[in-house]
Amino acid sequence: MASPDATLVTTEIIDRVMRITLQAPPANTYSHAMMRQLDEAILDARFNDDVEVIILTGAGEKFFCAGADIGMLQDAEPRFKYQFCLHANETLLRLEHTPKVVIAAINGHCVGGGLEVAMACDLRVAMTGSYKLGLPEMKLGVLPGTGGTARLTRLVGKTAALDMMLHSDMFGPQEALDKGIVSRVFEAENVADFQRQALAMAQNLASPNQAALAGGLIKRSVQSGADLGLEQHLALERELQQRLFTSEDAKEGIRSFQEKRPPAFTGR
Repeated sequence: MASPDATLVTTEIIDRVMRITLQAPPANTYSHAMMRQLDEAILDARFNDDVEVIILTGAGEKFFCAGADIGMLQDAEPRFKYQFCLHANETLLRLEHTPKVVIAAINGHCVGGGLEVAMACDLRVAMTGSYKLGLPEMKLGVLPGTGGTARLTRLVGKTAALDMMLHSDMFGPQEALDKGIVSRVFEAENVADFQRQALAMAQNLASPNQAALAGGLIKRSVQSGADLGLEQHLALERELQQRLFTSEDAKEGIRSFQEKRPPAFTGR
């Protein structure tokens, strides 16, 4: 188990993209200490005006994240386990509701709580490879309790989600694409090549290439409005649209369209 003082989450900003990396060798399993550091990184990205898109990935060549640290859970009291799960849920909700697009760059095994972390991101891209994804918690006598039952159901529907979780299905990246769990699979020579492709995708969603402010509010409308009634969702959509109407990016988008030139967005 990693020391509570260890650096378990690192961040770097590259051209308006913050890359958050989970690093707890050998499998990037998460502890309460890691979740606290991830929570802090999410808040830093949220308040940083120089960050428009976030990538979340795992360190190393083999693992995105293998879920919660089983050793920690084995030794912990039930009351601590509950508080741990509660804080993990709050952290992933904060990630999900930050008005900046978040991409999970799945670079290796992504199982249990690791897949739950990835599902809290807005988009999931995976590299080709023989690694596995899945929610096998039933084999441990528990359920996917960091958003797994809720988010997988919303991604693939009740029947498919139940089938995957009840059978503890483990599947590769192409099958994850077929199931609708990831949105893209990148052919990559190695992890470094994959990370370059994921970064290029993120940069294409940031200024000056795209109106990142609009992207963030599209996310807010989808995330906050998905479980609302239609009229309530439309009301939220109108309010977010009004915010965009007052932005510099909206003015630039319309102006560049009229002038028949590529837009130069600023995220303002």
